Amino acid sequence: MEVVIATQNLDKIKEIKEVLKNLKIKIFTFHNFPEFPEIKEGNNLKDNALLKARTIAKFTGKIALSDDSGLEVTALKGAPGAFSSRFAGENASYEDNNHKILSLLKEVPLKKRDAVFRCIIAITDPQGREEVVGGICEGKIVENPGGFQGFGYDPLFQPKGFKKTFAQMSLKEKNQISHRAKAFKIAKLVLKKWMK
Repeated sequence: MEVVIATQNLDKIKEIKEVLKNLKIKIFTFHNFPEFPEIKEGNNLKDNALLKARTIAKFTGKIALSDDSGLEVTALKGAPGAFSSRFAGENASYEDNNHKILSLLKEVPLKKRDAVFRCIIAITDPQGREEVVGGICEGKIVENPGGFQGFGYDPLFQPKGFKKTFAQMSLKEKNQISHRAKAFKIAKLVLKKWMK
């Protein structure tokens, strides 16, 4: 079975490949397709994931898998959510986004910095068959960034029950508890079912 990862985010591709490595599937990325389409994201994780998967399945003629993830901070009324990758602006870097979160939470004490990382995965084939699954990881936003692993908000997010941030964990550790890992456990079952 051949599956295309519907993203151009190299960090995401690395994590997804790691999680899917035990499946007997051939993984393709945007590197395999010239003119891989840029997809404009909206304001809803599920819609974004479906739009990306449908577009790439149609473009490549293969099964496409798309993940849209967002950080939801309680003290910010659920922001940045679907705008996580562009929270500090359309071409914001990870550092820009992290800086914006920290500055907005400057007066908020640690015990009120609850947050949830949410991941929605859409799997679509060119014939229009599709499934959507999800996973969440609860935690909080630390006061000072920690660690150099991972990407995005990983230096700020401390999962519940842990004393370190995602960015202080190895990829193996993170992939046992993260929102993306939980969603992919279910996505793998979907792919196994489709293989049959």
